[in-house]
Amino acid sequence: MSASRSDEYRRLATLVAATRETSGDVFGQAMVDWLRQHVGFDHCVIFGYRGAARPPLLFETFTPAESHVFVALYQEGPYLLDPFHHAAVERKEGFWRMRELAPDRFYASEYFRSYYSQTRLAEEVGFFVPLPGKDALVLSLMRLSASGPFGTADARLLRDMAPAVISFIRLRWPTLSIEEPAETKQDEEITEVNEFDRAHIWKSLSLTPREKHVVDLVLQGHSTESIARAMRIVPGTVKVHRRNIYRKLNIKSQAGLFARFVEIIDARIR
Repeated sequence: MSASRSDEYRRLATLVAATRETSGDVFGQAMVDWLRQHVGFDHCVIFGYRGAARPPLLFETFTPAESHVFVALYQEGPYLLDPFHHAAVERKEGFWRMRELAPDRFYASEYFRSYYSQTRLAEEVGFFVPLPGKDALVLSLMRLSASGPFGTADARLLRDMAPAVISFIRLRWPTLSIEEPAETKQDEEITEVNEFDRAHIWKSLSLTPREKHVVDLVLQGHSTESIARAMRIVPGTVKVHRRNIYRKLNIKSQAGLFARFVEIIDARIR
């Protein structure tokens, strides 16, 4: 590590330690200012993740209009299909690009077409920080379509900076102990479910546990082959499950399945 980089880290560590008892905005802006000295990006957002529960917002750089899409709409339910959310719940650590985490059919999924495309992002990358217990934080950096994706050199530099970024985040948030609105009884039930089993989200549907698991993987953007690998079954069995799911739900496509997902989310937040 160069002397100048060491000096940067020491100054930031002092600042972060001083912001422990203040708003996350102070920390977030300090991190944005520091990271922008090295890599260009358009936005930064920090979310906390607690299993399937609604992710609390810790910091954002969006305008109110942008925040409606990136935060408000996201927290209503799309986060459940977000590759970053799944990676955080699975307790990945370090620097990751969306393309490294997204399922093989993510960019053709109804989630991508119906929600993610509204963000108009060229690329999203993130620093993933597991915390004690089952909580995790993700600091995301975003580049809009007009800016283009992160270059190879930028991604390499951010990956090299990941240990320091993760250390700073843990210094600011040793735990995810923040004030949140009281959770509903249903939210509490969702939080208690094993974070690695997403099928519980579809408990209102008259499907078998295997079929619910297939529904979740389809909506995340997994292909038939990817689902087969994840569930350790053959692709033909996945196709049988999908036919049975569509028949039981009286739908004919993934678009219909996504529409049912939206209905479930709307019912949860009412």
